[in-house]
Amino acid sequence: MNDTLSTSTFGNEDRLPRVPLPTLEETCERFIEWCAPLLTEEELAATKAELEAFASGPGPILHAELERFNAAEGVHSWLDEFWPSRYLGRRDRIALNANFIFLFKDAGLPQVERAAALIAAAVDYKLLLDEERIPPAVQRGRPLSMVQNKFLFSTTRIPGVEQDTVRAPYSDEHPGPSRARHILVFFRGNMFRMEVLGAEGRPHTLEELAAGLQEIMKAGPPADEPVGPLTTKARAEWAASRQALLAADPRNAEALEEVETALFCVCLEELVPADALEACDQLLHGNSANRWFDKSVSLIVFGDGSAGINVEHCGLDGTTILSFVDAMLETSPEEHSRRSGARPQGTPAIRPIEFVLTDDLRADIRAAAASFADYAANTVGKTISLDFGSDRIKQLKMSPDAFVQMAYQLAHKRAKGFVGATYESIATRQYHYGRTEAMRVVTPEVLRFVEVMDDPAADAAARRAAFRAAAEKHVARAKECQAGQAPEQHLWELQLIAKRRGEQLGVTGPLPLYETPGWIKMRDDYLSTSSAPSVNIQYFGFGSTSPHCIGVAYVLLPDRFNLYLSTPRPVAEQMHAFADHLTKAVRELEDLLASEQAS
Repeated sequence: MNDTLSTSTFGNEDRLPRVPLPTLEETCERFIEWCAPLLTEEELAATKAELEAFASGPGPILHAELERFNAAEGVHSWLDEFWPSRYLGRRDRIALNANFIFLFKDAGLPQVERAAALIAAAVDYKLLLDEERIPPAVQRGRPLSMVQNKFLFSTTRIPGVEQDTVRAPYSDEHPGPSRARHILVFFRGNMFRMEVLGAEGRPHTLEELAAGLQEIMKAGPPADEPVGPLTTKARAEWAASRQALLAADPRNAEALEEVETALFCVCLEELVPADALEACDQLLHGNSANRWFDKSVSLIVFGDGSAGINVEHCGLDGTTILSFVDAMLETSPEEHSRRSGARPQGTPAIRPIEFVLTDDLRADIRAAAASFADYAANTVGKTISLDFGSDRIKQLKMSPDAFVQMAYQLAHKRAKGFVGATYESIATRQYHYGRTEAMRVVTPEVLRFVEVMDDPAADAAARRAAFRAAAEKHVARAKECQAGQAPEQHLWELQLIAKRRGEQLGVTGPLPLYETPGWIKMRDDYLSTSSAPSVNIQYFGFGSTSPHCIGVAYVLLPDRFNLYLSTPRPVAEQMHAFADHLTKAVRELEDLLASEQAS
């Protein structure tokens, strides 16, 4: 292979190695290893029995089908069908449950100027992407997959009865970059189409973008029946509402066309957040009248100029959005405008996007808005900010991620009295069309660590040894996941193959493996964790994944550790206890390692 990396955005994709497909035997061994710490002896025995039945029965047939698919022409990865099933197949609401957010660093700009700056930056990025001039991401000298960038602009998730679809550029239906020149702007629930590229494809200037936004903000009272709340519904229900919209009047098809082809969404909020917590909450599950949660990218700007992003997750992971946000925020608005070729063309063309609604649709919208408001009110968030970061952890000779993950385990044990299943997202973009791997954090070493930390008979040396052993195991498992050696997504895809093609493969009966305590408990999150390290964001956030789960989104910087926690209200008290214990655990573990260096 030529060692010279391409400088074209997508120029390295075909040279990336394929996502490794583990053997069925390897996956079965890892599955037992991963689920065992969460099980009783009886549960483990029951799980092993069903795993053996699976491995000697339907498992090899399903795995052979996966191998056949992986080798088929045009298939990029054995996960090509998995990702649509996982993300587009979910039937609950994606607002709060799936979309994720970043709260940007402050820019010191008023609302309109901040929004104009973000629009100019995003348009500059889009034009560079069109020409494949976004530099390819590189990690330790190895190029990373850039395919997700194709879903940044003019990409909209379309609800379906059984599975959603995605409307996007770079596709068979819409080849090449998006040709759209407009964005979708929300204010007071009113929707507007605003041209950000002129007739010749040149961007409007910062001043013109600001003038367009000011015109929108003078446009009138709040919308009577904003359609945005429909995007908060469970997916099949939203699909039915969308069909009702289309059936109500031909003009609704035109309105949806403008919404779905818009480059991205800008939501202007009158609200001024009281603090970072309220800002994060509003980004994640704010005013549904002022959102279209199916758009891949929604830039949200509050009344004081503070801002962030809400991202539809099906085609975009955090690492891709971080690169996009860094590119937007590390360069001045003026430089973005200049580089993009912006020139004076007058105030951008603006027109309202209006839907023709029946009484049934109006009732549907009101019910959707009320239901989502209740759902959001039943969710509790919390922010934590510590003047402690990765530099200090490295001084203590430990992996920063392993340190904070062990702190989570200790805090959870102390808050809830037990160690629960914990998910961590591991990026695998070093592979062709790579996305993420699912890591399960709880190991025997973790159980030993939390036990020793609260054992009055254990001295500092014993606690340090248990801590380092758990951290080392964590690092080793993370490396396995980065190498594509993890069991969960493999077994999950075999289950999905049985659902899709089981009858033609002769796999028609139930698959008891997927009802075992091992499969259920390993995936029943008590902590769902993911990190987003960037100096350009204050907080990263997402919702919890189960009725007892705490979503733990963290920004670990050299000198700062910021977290946004989210959980259902019935377990809010436990989340606050977890937060208190986490703050103490971080300092306790720091002191524990520091005392070793001092001795």
